[in-house]
Amino acid sequence: MPNKKLKVAELFAGVGGFRLGLEKSYYEIVWSNQWEPSTKLQHASRVYEHRFGSEHHVNENINDIVTRDVEEIPDHDLLVGGFPCQDYSVATTLHNSKGLKGKKGVLWWSIQGILERKQNKPKYLFLENVDRLLKSPATQRGRDFAVMLQSLNELGYAVEWRVINAADYGMPQRRRRIFFIGYHKSTAVYKQLVESSKQEWLLQNGTIASAFPVNTVGTTEQFKLEGDLVELTNTFNKSGKLSPFHNTGLLINGHVFTVKTMAAYDGARTVLGDVLVEKDIPQEYYIDSADLDKWEYLKGAKTIERKTVAGFVYKYAEGGMIYPDALENPSRTIITGEGGKSPSRFKHVISPKNGLRRLTPVELERLNMFPDNHTKLDGITDAKRAFFMGNALVVGVVEKIGTALAAKINA
Repeated sequence: MPNKKLKVAELFAGVGGFRLGLEKSYYEIVWSNQWEPSTKLQHASRVYEHRFGSEHHVNENINDIVTRDVEEIPDHDLLVGGFPCQDYSVATTLHNSKGLKGKKGVLWWSIQGILERKQNKPKYLFLENVDRLLKSPATQRGRDFAVMLQSLNELGYAVEWRVINAADYGMPQRRRRIFFIGYHKSTAVYKQLVESSKQEWLLQNGTIASAFPVNTVGTTEQFKLEGDLVELTNTFNKSGKLSPFHNTGLLINGHVFTVKTMAAYDGARTVLGDVLVEKDIPQEYYIDSADLDKWEYLKGAKTIERKTVAGFVYKYAEGGMIYPDALENPSRTIITGEGGKSPSRFKHVISPKNGLRRLTPVELERLNMFPDNHTKLDGITDAKRAFFMGNALVVGVVEKIGTALAAKINA
């Protein structure tokens, strides 16, 4: 392993999930950026600075920095970030997803701008998004991901990716996210990848496979990304009903190798019941008896009549949810609307002792493997703390991939 830590620039830092995972091992954060354009009060940035200090942390729109002078970002070995994913999130139907053309989606081009304009480009990338990225938008499945891959290809990077559900590897939350790692053509890892069997890299020898073992459930498929970014935007998978990208894959020199895999794990597991706070639960977290009927209705199976703007009437059906949430299983995915007392279909409700209740901020932090009270700060409400965790990633996934990447770099 390295004698000298790898330097990291962290984009879209939120409350520091990437940093928590990486600084446990072989990395040093030399610059971080967090900016929420839709709010005057920069709550996430405040929490980040409170936990990690304000030195080298910039609370400014990354687009402005890249446009002004990308060299304001210090040189670094690894660029990381869970770039904003509102256009692809599970809270938005795929048909309404704006993809790369969406308001938030344009921030991808900030990453591209850094890689294009930095005199000393980062040698490695470690990025995260929701798995819907692989099949967005609905009219051209996989187009957005193809555009991202081609933009990285044009900048001299090879890319490997995997959709990882943290719970499949013993972590306490069912949270599916796509993680992708880039290797610049100047690195030894890139050269190793060129010479390797692509299937063996994906299934056994690659960075992500080393951290999260898999079994294959299909054959490795290959195709080439044709055309520039504009051509891809206009033509990629125009007639295809399915995305050509499977949950595991890599891109090198414009060629895509992709295969469907499933987790291979038989180790220890943490479940929802393991993260619960045992005592001193504030009364506000218990479900008011007057609201029980509404909670049960929202959680239950139902058929609702709806009408489109054009006046077309249709029936919308949704199945029942496990209610209360099962303590012996990993939790469902935390969403940004987890906080607050109002009844909701998607908020977690548990029944450990003394009646039904919602999850506390500490419990939500534990589900993402954050330290207890990481987001606790004067002026930050519990609802805002829940929002942070709905936007966060599972720290344990970052830690394991980061460790495997450092081993690969220093092999």
